[in-house]
Formats: sequence, C-alpha cells, structure tokens
Amino acid sequence: MAQYYCILFDADNTLLDFDAAENKALQETLEHYALPTDAATMDTYRQINSRLWASLEKGEIRREKLLAERFARFLKALGMDGKGKGAEMNQYYLDRLACHPDLIPGTLEALNELAEVATLAVVSNGVQRVQMQRIQESGVAGYMEDVFISEKLGADKPDRRCFDQALRQLGVENRSHVLVVGDSLNGDIRGGQNAGLDTCWYNPSSAENTTALKPTYEIRSLTELYPIVMEQEELQNVGIKNRKHSI
Repeated sequence: MAQYYCILFDADNTLLDFDAAENKALQETLEHYALPTDAATMDTYRQINSRLWASLEKGEIRREKLLAERFARFLKALGMDGKGKGAEMNQYYLDRLACHPDLIPGTLEALNELAEVATLAVVSNGVQRVQMQRIQESGVAGYMEDVFISEKLGADKPDRRCFDQALRQLGVENRSHVLVVGDSLNGDIRGGQNAGLDTCWYNPSSAENTTALKPTYEIRSLTELYPIVMEQEELQNVGIKNRKHSI
C-alpha cells in the first residue's frame, strides 16, 4: 500500500488559478462601479485584501469582518467614502468571482491519476457558495470525495479543526496516511502540522521559505505528487486511458 491514501488539497492557487479569477472579477467590479481599472488601483485592492487574509490566518480578525471591510478600506484608500458602498461592492465582487473557475494548468490530469490511488478532498478557506461554484464548474469536484469550506466548517486554516472535521467526515482515522497539499505556508503547512499531518508545499515559483515551517515535501507541479503517493506498479499505470475516474 502507498504511504498516503488520503490527500487534502487546498483550492486557490493549488488547484484553481485564483490570481486569474481575482483579476477578472476585480476588473468587472471596478468597471461596474465606474472606478479606474489601471494596475495601480487593482494593486491597491490586492494589498489590502492580502493583509486582511494574513490577519485572518493569524486569528487576528474574523472572516465576517474581512468581507465587510476590504472594499470599504479600498474605497477609503482611493479617497472615497466606503461606508455602505463597500459591502455592496463586496457582494458584487463575490458574485463575479464565483463565475470564474480558472484552473492551474494540468490540474484535472493530475487529479485523474491521483484519484486512482487515494481518496481526494478539498479543504479551503473562503465563502461557501463562491468556492463550491468554482470547484464544481472547474471539474475539480468530480475527483473529490468531499469538499470542505471554512465558512461552513466554522473555522479557518490554519486552525486544526478544519482538518479534524474533514477527516472525521471522510472516516479517516490513521493520520500517518494523510497528506495536506497547498501553496500557503501558514494556512496549509502550519494548519496541516497543527493537525498532526504530513504536508506538501506546492511552490511552482520556487519561492524562498523564510519561515521556520518545514513541510514534509515541496513540489513545483502536481505531477511531482505521483512518486510521493504512488507505489511503483501504480506509477507504471500513469497515463493509461479509460480508467475508472473520468469527467
């Protein structure tokens, strides 16, 4: 038996191309509200949003406050009154984001192979309706035993409760056979370690790890999971057509 028979994937910038989806949704939102769509304006939003999500992962704010404040802070940074309009803009942005199920290239092909040898599930921070729509429409859901979104779980990664609840619902008891895969050192790697799980840092840009966190593995593409997860005979079957999982 392979070392890992359950893989818990992050969604954004691990399976789904969040950067591409965010860019489209943000541009559509700014256009809808007749705001500038130049690079500097969009970068202002991204910086504010990134800081808020970093605070969320550190437990400094709650998700509800993040969603309520990010566009209000953005409008204030543009010299505008964000009261009232910020919440409206956030709702419009989420509606647009849900419509962009962009994938990291090669995701479905990798999931098709991995689903042959392991139980796959998603554990993602985010808004339930938005993440579920993107995961469904992207085709990712077809390979997953289940999808766990922080809003519904009532906790955000790196809180171990996200992983505890997922494993409990999946019926997985032996944590030594579970691998957490994600791009966020704090959310995914720290979160997996908090839950006593092995972790794999998805790092396609070969970014430097400036933290004290030491993931069990580091990969630049999802296909690098094959030798980590698969037995030798299973590796020999990679690429064979008409296997049991298809979309």
